[in-house]
Amino acid sequence: MGIEHFQHALEISPGNVAAYFGLASGLLGLSKECVNNGAFSWGALLLEEASDVANASTVLTGNASCTWKLHGDIQLAYAKCVPWTNEQWTSDTIEMAYITSVSSWKNKRLLAAISARRSYQRALHLTPWEATLYTDVAISVDLISSLEEKTNDEPDAWQLPEKMALGGLLLEGNNSDFWVALGCLSSNTALKQHALIRGLQLDVSLAVAWAYLGKIYRKIGEKNMTRQAFDHARSIDPSLALPWAGMSADISCAPEESYESCLRAVQIMPLAEFQIGLAKLAFDSGHLVSSQAFGAIRQAVLRAPHYPESHNLSGLLSEARSDYQSAISAYRLARLAIGSFAGTSPKSHFNDISVNLARALCAAGNALDASRECEDLKKEGLLDTRGLQVYAVSLWQLGKHDLALSVARTLASSVSTIDQTTAAASISFIFKLMYWISGQESTTTSILKMPRELLKSSKISFIVSVIDALDHSNRLESVISTTRDCLTSQAEITGMHFVIALRKLLRHGSEHCLGIQSGVNHLRKALHMYPNSGLIRNLLGYLLLTRKEHKDPHIAIRCSVMDLPGYPVIKGLKPAYEILGAATISCYFSTTFNPALSFPTCKDQFLHGAEVIQQLQRCLHQEPWNCNARYLLLLNVQQKAREARFPRHLCVVLERLVYVSLSNKECSEYQRFHILLCASEICLQCGDPAGCIKHAVEASELSVPDGNLFFAHLSLCRAYAARDDVLKLQKEYRKCLQLKTDYPIGWICLKYLESRYKLQIDLNTIDMIFEGCLKENDISRNIWMSIFALVCGQSSMWNMDFLQAEEALSYACSLAPADSCLFLCHGAICMELVRKNRGLQFLSLAKRSLIKAQKTSPVPLPIVSALLAQTEASLGAKAKWGINLSHEWFSWPPEKRPAELYFQMYLREKAQKVGFDSSSIQESYDCSYKWILRAIHLNPSSSRYWKVLQKVWE
Repeated sequence: MGIEHFQHALEISPGNVAAYFGLASGLLGLSKECVNNGAFSWGALLLEEASDVANASTVLTGNASCTWKLHGDIQLAYAKCVPWTNEQWTSDTIEMAYITSVSSWKNKRLLAAISARRSYQRALHLTPWEATLYTDVAISVDLISSLEEKTNDEPDAWQLPEKMALGGLLLEGNNSDFWVALGCLSSNTALKQHALIRGLQLDVSLAVAWAYLGKIYRKIGEKNMTRQAFDHARSIDPSLALPWAGMSADISCAPEESYESCLRAVQIMPLAEFQIGLAKLAFDSGHLVSSQAFGAIRQAVLRAPHYPESHNLSGLLSEARSDYQSAISAYRLARLAIGSFAGTSPKSHFNDISVNLARALCAAGNALDASRECEDLKKEGLLDTRGLQVYAVSLWQLGKHDLALSVARTLASSVSTIDQTTAAASISFIFKLMYWISGQESTTTSILKMPRELLKSSKISFIVSVIDALDHSNRLESVISTTRDCLTSQAEITGMHFVIALRKLLRHGSEHCLGIQSGVNHLRKALHMYPNSGLIRNLLGYLLLTRKEHKDPHIAIRCSVMDLPGYPVIKGLKPAYEILGAATISCYFSTTFNPALSFPTCKDQFLHGAEVIQQLQRCLHQEPWNCNARYLLLLNVQQKAREARFPRHLCVVLERLVYVSLSNKECSEYQRFHILLCASEICLQCGDPAGCIKHAVEASELSVPDGNLFFAHLSLCRAYAARDDVLKLQKEYRKCLQLKTDYPIGWICLKYLESRYKLQIDLNTIDMIFEGCLKENDISRNIWMSIFALVCGQSSMWNMDFLQAEEALSYACSLAPADSCLFLCHGAICMELVRKNRGLQFLSLAKRSLIKAQKTSPVPLPIVSALLAQTEASLGAKAKWGINLSHEWFSWPPEKRPAELYFQMYLREKAQKVGFDSSSIQESYDCSYKWILRAIHLNPSSSRYWKVLQKVWE
């Protein structure tokens, strides 16, 4: 806002020096905010504009020291923040282009620093009594020296930055800030320490002095004094970045604590050195895929493109995110940086980066280039154990199996000469490679021949256990008992339970079906021993969902725990958010999440749907590229909209999610099919049959199995039904019969349409297909059959055949004796048959079903008690009639009670009036009067209520 005011002032008075000065100062302040928030490019643009404004100010007032100082501050800030531009170069031009680009960036910074020094010198020439200008000149000279990479030939001689800092101290010797500046600029350790201590003597609460003092102590190896100095700095000023960064390097801290400390430092001051340190700590603490570490190293590349380490770490973090092309580019730039800007780097650094490059090439599918990289290292004698592993994999990918096994033998021969951890990793790799090339039999034989002392490693134990799970001959039992003794930590033990569960899936299954029940039983036992294991919980939740039993989704939700942000997900396993998202969608089909919209009829307890949606939103916010999270969020929000009958605000949210999801090319064909069906459903519910048809037709053209295509044509059936286009409806109906599906819900929906629009071709065609798609031993078979019988009963009601409807619902109740809704429907049909004088035996049937509905419902279900009250009244049980009306009253939420319920309560009140004494007559009249008024207020169109009110008045 202030910047706009200064710009407006310059429009009014173009030569106003104060407006120029204020505008330049405002732009400088705004640029500092941008830099602190990581927006370096925007900050540099603001500084360029500020520099032009400050230049104009110096032209108008060349003798004003403050304008020259301001120009120097702007140029110094520009030299520190201007980012490097990372462009995409071809492999032929990358070397020269990169060197030219980095040299140009360094030159730009150097020119800005020189310009800042000249401006400070001009200001000092005008006002030599200003002590702060000496420090400013010293800082700019020190920056120029570092950019020019000058070596100090005379370390004991006073350097120019030190002399200029002393100039300020000669004028203000008691200024603690000047002593700190001398301590920071000096290259002599003793002088640095003396200056910082002197600054603290003048002001003991100077946090910066404590921080730099801790840095000195850390450099000379004084650990206790380092920790004390950093603790003092943090306690005085927690917003200072250096002490947080310094404490992250403390080896006595846990990896997680070090990572959090360094992250705090990066958030306070996004310095390239801090960002590189954060990326290093991400490996030790398990935050490889953390968005904070990834964002920090990407910024570090722009701030320090001449550091090989920044490019190498950028490649490693990109590789952890499976972005192999970006990783390959980063590794190549890291090698160029070593050769061009790193001076005399050890060969081991070059070797590490080359191995990383070869590994990324392998992962990206470029095995030929990876093998060439390894061959180059081999020629120079730099191919270590990691390089041999990558070389073997690249040869295997190229189909050169004999050469790959030869490399593996070379690796095996070096096992006895390397440390135990590296040896275990090498042996594990050799077993995996042999399994890929020679198969299970040969690998098992090699494991049995291996000396037992070399197999005593947790990593090898997992490999052996996995191979044993695939081997039904149990030849590795003796080896497994030896290797599992090495499992000591809880993470290793729970991981082994994971492998054992997978083994039971394979061993206790058939040719076409896994033994899921055996795996579930083992994981349940393991969960009792390790109830906090997320690995066991999530696998158990996933297996329960795979089992597809009616109550399993509820248990799966309670089992699964969300992964902490930034922690890597084991490749090949379903992450927790996918399990929770899928389980919640399943729960929507058997219950409701919002009692204000409907009434829950499911006895199981589970996580509230809104919480799962929030967790999916949080996951998508942390990983905007995650198409699986967006897909599950779309399905969950659609289910929420379905429950609320598709309110407009949720339809808008769904439309946005659909648009973003369909524009993502990484989305799988299966997911795209479901997204199009969601879009079709949204259009249908919003009254847009044309849009529904468009999306459903697009879904029907995708390459998915016929059982899935069935639902695209089912959606077209519903759309044509909404448009009353009977001919096209019949065509799509026949297409559904032709495609068929194994999902019972599809046939239930088609049966509903067949009955509603008289589409039946052959007698009981859908009935027979539906029974055929249900598995004989499936626990949910009776549930599906009961729902199908409910639809058949509804069809009979449309045809006014209430006797057949009663038979269908009676059959449904026998299949699902715990479903209160079915008993409610059966009771209502029986009441209707009584009303039509079909026999009083239906009155007792109605009473029996309604009582069961009351008992089986987990919460008081509306309408049940009202119908039961009518039944009791028909049987002459007046007291039970009143009791059931009271139950009905409390079954409804206060805001949803219908007018008829108030009218029934009036009748109940009127019936209880008989026998009242004279003192209670007026009170009873007032109560009856209120019941009728409330009923009329809710339904003023009912003439029956008005007539009763008239009688009450009389």
